[in-house]
Amino acid sequence: MSVLPAVTNAAPAASPIRTLHIGVLYWSMNIPGQVAMRSGLEAQARHLNDTARQHGQPQLELLPMVAGDGAAGVERQVSQMFDMVRRKPDVIVVQPTDNAALAGPLRAANQAGIPVVAYDQYISGGNMAAYITSDNRQAGYLDGEYVAAQFPDDKAIRLVLVEYPRVSSTVERLNGFLDALRDQGQAYKILKSYEAVEPVAGQLAGQQMLHDFSAKGSVDAVFAVNDGGGVSVVDVLAAAGRSEIMVASIDGDPKSVDNVRAGRLTRIDSAQFCGPLGAQAISAAYAIATGKSVPRQALVPVFPITRETLDRYPGWDGPIPDQFTKPWQARNPVWRGDIKFANDGK
Repeated sequence: MSVLPAVTNAAPAASPIRTLHIGVLYWSMNIPGQVAMRSGLEAQARHLNDTARQHGQPQLELLPMVAGDGAAGVERQVSQMFDMVRRKPDVIVVQPTDNAALAGPLRAANQAGIPVVAYDQYISGGNMAAYITSDNRQAGYLDGEYVAAQFPDDKAIRLVLVEYPRVSSTVERLNGFLDALRDQGQAYKILKSYEAVEPVAGQLAGQQMLHDFSAKGSVDAVFAVNDGGGVSVVDVLAAAGRSEIMVASIDGDPKSVDNVRAGRLTRIDSAQFCGPLGAQAISAAYAIATGKSVPRQALVPVFPITRETLDRYPGWDGPIPDQFTKPWQARNPVWRGDIKFANDGK
């Protein structure tokens, strides 16, 4: 007697859900704004995974590395990015420590077919799949127009800069600041520049500033390209009793916001929305890894914190507020919080 084969109605085994590996190269864990960006990025990664799990979509696994500060951090990140290319993740997300130094590893990623998303800073050389940053020119411009509004147009403001010419964001901030002074018809004279973007260098810059300009009233204003260095500069100047100096800074560090609130040298701080910026970066990486198209650039707005606007400011994590009329004289009287997208890239 022959035996018929058994018939089964069992469904074929489901394909396993793919895990997407995203290499994430952070810059510093000593600059508070950058720590907040990392927090926003990783919180959004968890949210994306929760949503993907509900819909049976690919999960993210982050492969994080931290470069660290200074020249050693730049060298370390170059090595880290080359190493990440060898590991062949689906996408690399990087907060560059230096615009030029990462051109080599970016080109290596291009040759390996690994998309690269840069956030906060730009990389000069090679092709990026997406670039996410704060509107850094807007940040400097807001500071500049506010400072100009505090002085007569014919007074040449005696200005000291605390800058950092190694990355795109800080260069754009300084350019925006000086553009605003010129657009407002404000005379100024740059007395000296110091280099600092983190607390130790900021403290040294403040101490050198006191040495170079020891006479009270010899400096009208200080523009600091970020709070990483700027908060320390304010601490040094305040401890020396130099309350006559007006400070304009950028980032929105809570310590700097407290200084604005207390009237402690800092008169304006153009704050980044650090959490949304980090979230935008990892969202772009996930979209690219799952075959979706994304804008080549996204500019996240910044918020001008002054004593007059403090009640409108929600903090680094957002949400981005509605538009409002600036309470100081400005060529562009309305602040708008729109994220700007573009597909042309740089």
